[in-house]
Amino acid sequence: MYEILKTINSPADVKKLNAADLETLAGDIRDALFNRLTKIGGHFAPNFGIVETVIAMHYVFDSPKDKFVFDVSHQSYTHKMLTGRKNGYIKDECFAEDSGYTNPEESEHDLFNIGHTSTSISLAAGLAKARDLKGGKENVVALIGDGSLSGGEALEALDFAGSDLKSNFIIIVNDNQKAIAEVHGGLYKNLTELRETKGTAKNNFFKTLGLDYVYEENGNDIQAMIRALQKVKDCDHPIVLHINTLKGKGYKPAEENKELWHWCMPFDKETGQWHYDFSAESYTSLTAGYIMEKARKDKDFVVITPAMPMTAGLISEQVRAQLGEHYVDVGIAEEHAVAMASGIAKAGGKPLVVTNSTFMQRCYDQISQDVCINNSPVTILLNFCSFDGLTDVTHLGIFTIPAFANIPNLVVLAPTSKEEYLSMLDWSVEQREHPVMIIMPGNAVSSRAVDTDFAEINTFKTEQAGEKVAILALGDFYQRGQELAAEIEKKSGFKPTLINPRFASGLDEKTLNGLLKNHQLVVTLEDGVMDGGFGQSVAAFYAATAMKVKSYGLHKEFYDRYDPQELLKRLGMTTEQIIADIEKMI
Repeated sequence: MYEILKTINSPADVKKLNAADLETLAGDIRDALFNRLTKIGGHFAPNFGIVETVIAMHYVFDSPKDKFVFDVSHQSYTHKMLTGRKNGYIKDECFAEDSGYTNPEESEHDLFNIGHTSTSISLAAGLAKARDLKGGKENVVALIGDGSLSGGEALEALDFAGSDLKSNFIIIVNDNQKAIAEVHGGLYKNLTELRETKGTAKNNFFKTLGLDYVYEENGNDIQAMIRALQKVKDCDHPIVLHINTLKGKGYKPAEENKELWHWCMPFDKETGQWHYDFSAESYTSLTAGYIMEKARKDKDFVVITPAMPMTAGLISEQVRAQLGEHYVDVGIAEEHAVAMASGIAKAGGKPLVVTNSTFMQRCYDQISQDVCINNSPVTILLNFCSFDGLTDVTHLGIFTIPAFANIPNLVVLAPTSKEEYLSMLDWSVEQREHPVMIIMPGNAVSSRAVDTDFAEINTFKTEQAGEKVAILALGDFYQRGQELAAEIEKKSGFKPTLINPRFASGLDEKTLNGLLKNHQLVVTLEDGVMDGGFGQSVAAFYAATAMKVKSYGLHKEFYDRYDPQELLKRLGMTTEQIIADIEKMI
C-alpha cells in the first residue's frame, strides 16, 4: 500500500516521477485520505476533488521558493502529504501531528494558518508585492475554490490584482460548482458560461477586472494540469487559471452528494455510513423545525445565511426549496447578509441571519453600523459558540461574547434549555425594539419550564434562592452551575443562590444589589473568553463593595485542537476545583 507515496518526502521527489507513477501517486493519496478521514473525519470532498491539481502544482513549481496560498486551506491535505507530512495520513498514531489547515508551524511550505474563506488572493497579493519590492522572481500562486469567490475580500483582491499588480501573480480558480451547499451569485453564473464555452465566452468577469485568463476543462487530469500550469509559470503579469474539477472525485457517495460530504464524521468506507447518530434531537434540528414552521405561517419572515444553511439544520436542497422566498443564501458574504437583514427589518420584514460564530467575526462593522446604530430589529443566530464545539484555532467560537456583547443596542441572549431557546428565538423575531443575537446552545438538549417574554432587557432569572454564595451561570454553563450548586449544598451544608443571567450583554443591577444582603461571594461561569466578557462586567459592578467575585472562563488565547475537558481542568474550572476555591474564599 502507498507504493509511490511512501517514497515522497518533499516536492523534489514528485518531479522525479513519470506519468504512470503520478497516477499511482494520486491513487495512493486518496487511499491515505480514506485512512485518515474514515477514522477521525475532516474535510472530505474538497480534498478528493483537488488531488490531481495539487500534484501538478508541486510537479511544475518549486515550493517553498515558489509560494502557494490555499483558500480555503481545508483543500491542503494533498499538499501536506507531498511536503513531508504523509505520516499524518498513513499512520494512525500520527494523525494529531497535522491540523486540518495549512500551518506554518508544521512546514516551511505553509505560509499562513488559514481556516476562513476568501483570503488567499489578498494574502498572496501581499507576498507578490513584497517580492517585487525585494526584486525577487519567484512565482506566487493563490488557489481559491469551494464558493470562496463570493466573499468580499476575494472580490476586493481580484479588483486590486487586475489594476495594480504588474508582475507574476497566478490565481487558480478551482471551479467545482459548489460552496458547501450550492453556489449563489452572478459571478457563478459567469463561471458556468465560461465552462460551457470552454473559456471563450465574451462575458468574462476576470478580464473585465483587467486579469489575463486561461481555462482548463480537465482539472482532474494530472497531465492536462501540468500543461496548463507550465503555460502560466513565470508569467510577468496577473493571470487567472480557471479549472473545472469534480468535488469528491474518487468516492461515489461524495460525488453524488457533495454537500453532505464537504466535511465528514468518521465513517465506514464500504457503506458510506457515518459513525454518528443523527436521530437524536439537537438544537440544530430544533432550529430547522422552528424555521420551517415560521416560514409556513408568517409571510414577513425570512431566513438569511451566508452559505451555511446546514448550521440551521437546513441540510438539503429539497428542504431549502420548501422555504421558497423565505430563504436567502447570499453566498460567502456575511457583510451583505447582515446589512441586507437591516434593510429587510427597516421595511417591516422579520429577518433571521444564521451562521457559525467564527464566520460572523467578518462583519463586526455591519452589526455595529448598519444594524445597531440604526437599532434595526434583526435577529442573528450563531452556532458553534461553545468551548467544546469547534476546537481548531481558526474556528473557535469562544470569542463570541467579548466580540459582540459590548456593541450598544445589541441584546445578546444565552439560552439554557430547549424551551428557553425556542422562546427567545420567537420573541426576538417578533419584537420590533432591538437587534438581538442569540447564542445557540452547544450542549445536549435539556428541558425545563422557562419564561416566554424577554422584553424586560437585562433581567436575570433567580432559579434557586439561597445564601452566602451566588452562582451566575450563563448559557451553556448553566448546567455546570446546577451541578456546582448541588455539590456545594451537599458538601458545605448551605444552599447557594443559582441565577440564570439569560442576557450576556447587560447586567441586572437590582438582582446584583440584592445579593449584597446575604452573600459573601459571587461566582460567574461563562462558556468563552473572560477578557471583555460577562464575568468581568459583574466583577466591575461589585468593585466598590465588599462582595468578592470569582469569575471562571477561558483565557484570551488562541487555543488549538485541545481536549475540552482537559482544558477545563487546566484552567481550574472543574466542579471540585471551584468548590476548593470557594472554601478558601469564604
